[in-house]
Parts: sequence; structure tokens; C-alpha cells
Amino acid sequence: MDTIAGFFSFITTPVSWVIVQFHSLYGAVFGPDTGWAWGLSIVSLVILIRICLIPLFVKQIKATRAMQTLQPEMKKIQERYKNDKQRQSEEMMKLYKETGTNPLSSCLPILAQSPFFFALYHVLNSIANNDTIGVINERLLASAQKAHIFGAPLASKFTDGSAEVQALGSTITDVRVVTAIMIVLMSLSQFYTQRQLMTKNVDTSVKTPFMQQQKMLMYVFPVIFAVFGINFPVGVLVYWLTTNVWTMGQQMYVIHNNPTPGSKAQAAYLDRLYKHVTNHGKTRNRRERAVVKAIVAKGRDRNDHERKFITGLSKAGLAAQADGTVDKSDTAVVVEHEDGTTTTTAATPRRQQPKRQSKSQRQSGSVKPAGGEKGASSDSTSDTSSEESAPMSLSKSDASDESDGKQGGSAGKQGGAAAKQGGSSGKQGGKSGNGRSRAQSGQRKGGPQRPKSPTKK
Repeated sequence: MDTIAGFFSFITTPVSWVIVQFHSLYGAVFGPDTGWAWGLSIVSLVILIRICLIPLFVKQIKATRAMQTLQPEMKKIQERYKNDKQRQSEEMMKLYKETGTNPLSSCLPILAQSPFFFALYHVLNSIANNDTIGVINERLLASAQKAHIFGAPLASKFTDGSAEVQALGSTITDVRVVTAIMIVLMSLSQFYTQRQLMTKNVDTSVKTPFMQQQKMLMYVFPVIFAVFGINFPVGVLVYWLTTNVWTMGQQMYVIHNNPTPGSKAQAAYLDRLYKHVTNHGKTRNRRERAVVKAIVAKGRDRNDHERKFITGLSKAGLAAQADGTVDKSDTAVVVEHEDGTTTTTAATPRRQQPKRQSKSQRQSGSVKPAGGEKGASSDSTSDTSSEESAPMSLSKSDASDESDGKQGGSAGKQGGAAAKQGGSSGKQGGKSGNGRSRAQSGQRKGGPQRPKSPTKK
């Protein structure tokens, strides 16, 4: 550990300078030799570092979600080239390049903190060894050695012997009790943060090896921190406990306000958003508009939680717009597709079919208003339009033919050769005794008559 701390010794001067500046501030309130002054200086150092690392944290979130999205494709590549590791690595790098994903981005906050962590370790270790370092001179060194946090010296460790602890003005019992409690709290905060991420902010619809690795790390990391924690000075434990608590709170904020799509946290967030939108009829701020805009833009790629949200808005008479706003839409209709997706469209009034008219009504020219009564068919529309456009008059030959048809029908009934034909009475023709039937007259049913072709004699 001393070798690693010495490697980061270039940053010990800036770290020691920041601690001294905060110590001068808190020392004026609590006293320069108290554990509160030095302990709060370390806590303030952590907060300052984590505020500077917020852009990296945002990048870590995006990288983690991108890796979760790529897990199915990565699994396909592994199965396709399982016997060719070189080709597998090439395809993986190609996939990362095409999607703009960097696997190391998820580790950026930890990597960026490591120089400050080891620099602080080097500073506190020098205080325990009674060595000046950075801007910490002999006066500040003596003040730091007198500082105790709940009875444990700032530079003491769990593995220190009685002589070392007594030289710092404390007992081995106080040191081990305080360090053990801090190590347990540090491990529990790390476990809770990782567990919260895995149970609430992971897309449960995708089962990949990446999720199994994250579950394994959820149990491995706390054990690693506990093992290495017994070799950390109390000041370093304060630093690491503070950064774990910050990470836990930061993670809770992200899960509450910007959850991973498809996760349980997204379902809870959309439920809260739905209640607010239905109560007020609009979104509250730019973040909510961005969420609604992203859901609308997905179209058929929406997950179950997002489809439920859009469907709920439609049932409440609201429609999500492409710009993220929500407007009232009394005619909004939810259309269910075969693949399970839903889209919201504006309802159009049903087209009413005209009432079918009898032949006697069409011949007499009396046209009733069209209505949507039962029994109407689509064929009546074309019949009505054709009859309205044609002249509604019959010639004498047409009238005589109709009477002849009736006579032929009665004669056919007496002779036993009846046949069904369309008309106002439902039976209008048949074979007649004198051979004059409607089929022989060359007349067309209900419309302009076709002239007979002359016969050659």
C-alpha cells in the first residue's frame, strides 16, 4: 500500500492544502485540535471531489445502460465465435465502435477517485509516522495527532498495536471498536447501493451474463472493503464511508428521477407521472417533457410500462404529443396491434350506410333520406345513386312489358312452370304460354333500356 501511495505522491500537496484550508475554517468553530475540525475537513474534501466528478458519474450511468442494451448482441457474438477468441474480440470491439460504447466508462468515477484516495492515505500515514508532508508543517502535524474521532486517533488503524495506539494518546479498545463500526458501515453502504441498483434500476426483461456479474459484485465488493479496511487509518475510513454514503444518495436520486427503461423504478416513476398529468392535465418541467417525448418517439419499441402509461393517458382523455407535452383529446382512441403495441389516434365518425329502397320507390322517384338502420347493405348505395342519376320515367312499352310479365307469371303458375324473379312483389316473371316473357322482351331490370339489335331476314 505504501508503494501505491508513493506512486500518487504528486497529488499529496494539493490534497493536503485542501484539508488545511477546510481545517482552518472548522477549527475556528470547533477548535483546531479537535476531531470535529479534522474529520469535517476530510468529509468536505470528499464532497468537493464528488461534486467535481458528477459529469463522470453521468457518463457512467449512460455507459452502464448502453452495456445493458448491448448484452443480447454480445451474447450472440460469444456463441457464434466461441471457438475463435481472436475473432470474438474483434467483433466485440467492432460492436463497441459502432454503438459508441466504452466498457471502461462505468469505472470512471472509481478510477478518478483513486489518486485522491491514495494521496489522503499517504498524508494520514505520514501523520501517524510523525512526518511532515505537503503543506502540513510541524504545528499542523502535532494538531492532527491530537485529533480523535470518538476516541480513536485520526491516524490509527485496526491492526495497530498497543504501543502505537498509546503513542497517539488512545487505547487499543477504542481504536478497534471505532474502526470495526466504520468498516461495517462502509461495507453495508456499499452493499445497499449495489443491491438497490440491481433490484430497482435494471431492465428485468433482459437476462444476460452481465446481470449475473453485477449480482456477484454485490456480494464481493463489501467483503473486499472489509478486508482492506482493517489496514486503513481512521481518517481514510472517514473518507471512504463518506464517499459510499454520497454514492448511495446519488444513486437513489437517479433511480427516483431518471430510472432505467424497463426497470421497476421506471414503472414507479411512470405511475407518479401519470397521477400528476391526469390531475393537472400537463407535465411539470423539462425533465418530464423529455421523458414523455422519448416514450412517444419509441413507437412500437415501447416496453410494457411505457405502453401502460400511454394507454392510461388515452383512457383519461389525454394524448402525449411528440414534443413531450400532454393535451386534452376527447376523441383519442387507443389502437391495439397484433404485436401487442399500442398507438393513439384521433377517432373519426362512422360512415352511415344509406337505407335500401324498393323497386317501386326507385321507379316512382320518391327518395327517402339515407339512414344507418339495420339491414342496409353496401350494394344499395350504388343502386340508389344510379337510379337518381337516370331518368325516372317509363315508356309505354315498358309498362306493357310489365303487365305482360305479370300475365305470363299467372299463366306459368296455372301450367306448373313458375319461377322466381326480383321485383316489388318478389315474383315477376316466368315462362308464359304465348312466349312473351321479360327475358324475351330484351328489357333490362330497373334502368335505361338497351335497344334490340335488328335481325337479318
